[in-house]
Amino acid sequence: MDISRIRALRGPNLWTRQTAIEAIVHCPPDERSLSALPGFEVALRERFPQLGRWPRPASDLSLANVLKLVALALQAQAGCPVSFSRCTETVVQGTYQVVVEYTEEAVGREALKAAEQLIAVVRGQCDEAFDVQAVIARLREIDEDVRLGPSTGSIVNAAVARGIPFRRLTQGSLVQLGWGAHQRRIWAAEVDTTSAVSESIAQDKDLTKNLLRAAGVPVPLGRPVDSAEEAWAVAQYVGLPVVVKPRDGNQGKGVTVNIVSREHLELAYRAAVEYGQPMVEKYLPGNDYRLLVVGDRLVAAARRDPPQVTGDGVHTVAELVEAVNADPQRGDGHATSLTRMRIDEIALARLQIQGHTPDTVPGKGQRVVLRNNANLSTGGTATDVTDDVHPEVAARAVAAARMVGLDVCGVDVVCETVLTPLEDQSGGIVEVNAAPGLRMHLSPSYGKGRAVGEAIIDHLFAPSQNGRIPVVAVTGTNGKTTTARLIAHLLHTQGLRVGMTNTDGVYVNGRQTDSGDCAGPRSARNVLMHPEVDAAVFETARGGVLREGLGFDRCQVAVVTNIGSGDHLGLNYITTVEDIAVLKRVVIQNVAPTGYGVLNAADPHCVRMAEVCTGKVIFFCSDAHNPVLATHRAQGRRAVWVEGEHIVATQGERRHEVALADIPMTMNGRVGFQVDNAMAALAAAWGLGIPWARIRQGLATFQSDAASVPGRFNLMSLRGATVIADYGHNPDAMRALVAAADAMPAQRRLVVISGAGDRRDEDIREQTRILGAAFDEVILYEDACQRGRTEGEVTGLLRQGLEGATRTRRIDTIQGEFVAIDAALDRLQPGDLCLVLIDQVEAALRYLRERCKPAPTTTA
Repeated sequence: MDISRIRALRGPNLWTRQTAIEAIVHCPPDERSLSALPGFEVALRERFPQLGRWPRPASDLSLANVLKLVALALQAQAGCPVSFSRCTETVVQGTYQVVVEYTEEAVGREALKAAEQLIAVVRGQCDEAFDVQAVIARLREIDEDVRLGPSTGSIVNAAVARGIPFRRLTQGSLVQLGWGAHQRRIWAAEVDTTSAVSESIAQDKDLTKNLLRAAGVPVPLGRPVDSAEEAWAVAQYVGLPVVVKPRDGNQGKGVTVNIVSREHLELAYRAAVEYGQPMVEKYLPGNDYRLLVVGDRLVAAARRDPPQVTGDGVHTVAELVEAVNADPQRGDGHATSLTRMRIDEIALARLQIQGHTPDTVPGKGQRVVLRNNANLSTGGTATDVTDDVHPEVAARAVAAARMVGLDVCGVDVVCETVLTPLEDQSGGIVEVNAAPGLRMHLSPSYGKGRAVGEAIIDHLFAPSQNGRIPVVAVTGTNGKTTTARLIAHLLHTQGLRVGMTNTDGVYVNGRQTDSGDCAGPRSARNVLMHPEVDAAVFETARGGVLREGLGFDRCQVAVVTNIGSGDHLGLNYITTVEDIAVLKRVVIQNVAPTGYGVLNAADPHCVRMAEVCTGKVIFFCSDAHNPVLATHRAQGRRAVWVEGEHIVATQGERRHEVALADIPMTMNGRVGFQVDNAMAALAAAWGLGIPWARIRQGLATFQSDAASVPGRFNLMSLRGATVIADYGHNPDAMRALVAAADAMPAQRRLVVISGAGDRRDEDIREQTRILGAAFDEVILYEDACQRGRTEGEVTGLLRQGLEGATRTRRIDTIQGEFVAIDAALDRLQPGDLCLVLIDQVEAALRYLRERCKPAPTTTA
């Protein structure tokens, strides 16, 4: 068994809406059925007893099937919530596409690698030792290391529950919630509206205390110090016991409380100074509480108890700590609900005060405290007390958060009880924390968890908001780029700032931000990350969907212009038109329930996609009598078609018309494929709810020239001849261009063409077969588009297609695109028509503009 390629599908894809690992697996004949491998299953299950039952008889399973089952099971055993896997044999016998769902990409890749290694070990092809339980432990460790922590995860889960999309911007806790102009960002439990000033104030405990005191919030006496001697002097002034902590600390690091001696204070000073300038405060007796404030309300409260053990009269303190740390809920970081206890210098000092050492055997029921601060990050526990908080206590916590300026604030309170006001019991607020940990509120040691993630999401997004902007996905064989650009123009006419991706680049509000073929998911994600985008239009090419899936989870409108006879057949195991249709329909399968799929009723492959559309369907077709369109109309559903000199859109009794004469790109309806593009864009705009006045305005002002839609039926003139530049490169495009050219009178017709070398031989030949019946002279050229073909191979195939041509009388073969263009332009006479099928779009158009001038924009 050999794995030749592994891809991470990071969005909805050909196989599933979930993220998944896809691998190409090659199996020789003896690995294509487990019946040919006696003893394999028994040996495999001995090593991996948790492996579930086979979904089919062993005789029907290849090692590729086993690979995906083992990879999925390893992740499941590591605690990952995965369930989808698939193994499909390609057209190449013994070659399989294996797909396995993942929740964390690193875990998915490692699980696939481990599954491959396990199979090799079982087959005796590898002498390496393989411990399945160790592998599962490693996968669990990777998962805990890379997945979002509990605080960030709770917020993201709350967002997902409300339908708010998210994107992790770093390997850490920086997360984008929503898209474009509607997005918000969080960093753990800190939100984007919290200023750096507020965060800095919260980090400076002395400054915070002064501000709170000015606001009438009770705080303990104390101040920063620069030496142990000064610390002792302040302790004497405020009165023992005291607290020593870093002025700019967090997570309880370097904090020591209830200090009653100079020796203990000096130890505490040394611990605090490692994290910054220490400060000394009066110790407030009572319990340690954490109150969580979101916006202007208290949403959760917990009593925090310091790390401690209870003696049994048998085991030492160290052994009792080890037993407590064996709890699977305790870990070393923030991935678990509790943190392991540590016996460090602070713990030793605290034990000494109690007359203990780690080797002491406490009596049965004796309580031994390891440190006085009760932070969960140092091993403490939490008890939910949200329902017990007195309104006056809650008011002081909210006042503290507002005074510092924190949207999400952890307020640390020390008092005997939260049932009565702080002022009545000498309690006080000892700290406020930006980006507070949420573990104690989500999964307290005792009491019920609180929906704090939901509270933060409700603070960021109003009840009616989901953080989304309108997203339109456009795919098909031909017409994608023009349709995408026209839809973007219609949205711009509505006054929206539009982000657009296509095969020419990335555009934000009319400015190009990237160049090249940007019709893939990475460019789409970049647009959705831009804060100045109100709506997005994505040309969605097959290559990006195959490589990585979609760049979004769902769209408001998906457009499939056509499938026809397909394109790019024979690549990536896509060998038939049906295969292409299944791939292209991914956008239709991911339409929002309130959205629309826009489909070409004249294309049977598009029509079948209506069955899997998750929203509603708008059919378009130039033939008003098309049976699919007619049935759709009769059912009172949205439909777009051509009637006489107008494009008509109806839904039940409602009817809208746009004159073809008012859509310049259609040339009064003579350019059929542009009529199709206009109908598709109109239907998409209708599905987005753009007012009809704006739709008409946008259709009337859209220019299909080399500047607006480069390489898409760009008209120019030279010495009274018409020159058309187009990037068409498949048989369907040739048919559409021929039909358009036939509608334009000409004395003589010339065409300049090359062919993309990565297309099938028959597809290259078919292009010139079509052109040979419509053009008098054909100039073949070779340049940058050979894509693996040998010199002369592409032009040879094109020339074969011209054998027996009914109209072509002259055929020339020229090396170089610009040389071929020159040869054609030099021949032109008034009344001629020349179609130039360009390869290097930008350079060729620039060259043509130097020699030609734009054609008149009239539609006559």
